[in-house]
Amino acid sequence: MDWKTFQSLLSGVNKYSTAFGRIWLSIVFVFRVMVYVVAAERVWGDEQKDFDCNTKQPGCANVCYDYFFPISHIRLWALQLIFVTCPSFMVVMHVAYRDDRERKYRVKHGEETKLYNNTGKKHGGLWWTYVLSLFVKTAIEVAFLYILHYIYDSFYLPRLVKCEVAPCPNLVDCYIGHPTEKKVFTYFMVGASALCIVLNICEIIYLISKRVMRCANKCKQNHRRTPPPTVRLDDDHVAYHDSPRNNFQMTKMEGPRDRPPSFMSSYKPPYRPEMRKLKEEMRSSAPNLSSDTLEGEAKGP
Repeated sequence: MDWKTFQSLLSGVNKYSTAFGRIWLSIVFVFRVMVYVVAAERVWGDEQKDFDCNTKQPGCANVCYDYFFPISHIRLWALQLIFVTCPSFMVVMHVAYRDDRERKYRVKHGEETKLYNNTGKKHGGLWWTYVLSLFVKTAIEVAFLYILHYIYDSFYLPRLVKCEVAPCPNLVDCYIGHPTEKKVFTYFMVGASALCIVLNICEIIYLISKRVMRCANKCKQNHRRTPPPTVRLDDDHVAYHDSPRNNFQMTKMEGPRDRPPSFMSSYKPPYRPEMRKLKEEMRSSAPNLSSDTLEGEAKGP
């Protein structure tokens, strides 16, 4: 793969990236790859030749170097950069697969038809692939930082190390070449890696929060478009709620027929014709009496 092909692939990834993703890509290929190629590789050079021990015992310097530097910084960073950039190709492969489906769909149904509404945005499976690549990149960065911290004891490079590993005859002093330069580049690469982790986490939070807000707004719009339920009453005061979600709901509404009748509303005095005739005779004989007095005399003591 030449540099132009590699650059075109990276530009395809950058097309679907957010602002955090573009900053991450700039940091990786400007502050990490360029520093690695231009400066760091020259500073480390042949480390084993610059590792001197104050003994002439054959094999002692090689064994001590392997004991203190089981894997070189420069090779570990090269491996880290390779693994970190690999998840971005997941997005490139998904975009290529989607473009191929779009091409086949247009060949089958015509050039004016579209399988995807907007191929320039992350929707559906592409969104999940992009978020998964962010999680994988973050995990790789954290894993390599832990390995570097575990091997070299808090990223610190001393000027002098003491070795007593066989075949060294006794406690031997060994000196590291360019310790200050190596320490500066180590801190720089660790800081760049930590910054990339922060950018990946920020992009994950941004994408998830944006997706949640979009789903919430969509639910609100659907709720506003839903018409209110209509209520129909029949003769028995039963309410039928007509709505798209509840096709058949029936509730008993409280009406006058559902309430028990009171005593005063249900009481009717018995019909007694003799009492009515007696009242008429008394009214004709004494027209000046009131109706209350007539009722009292009619009832008797």
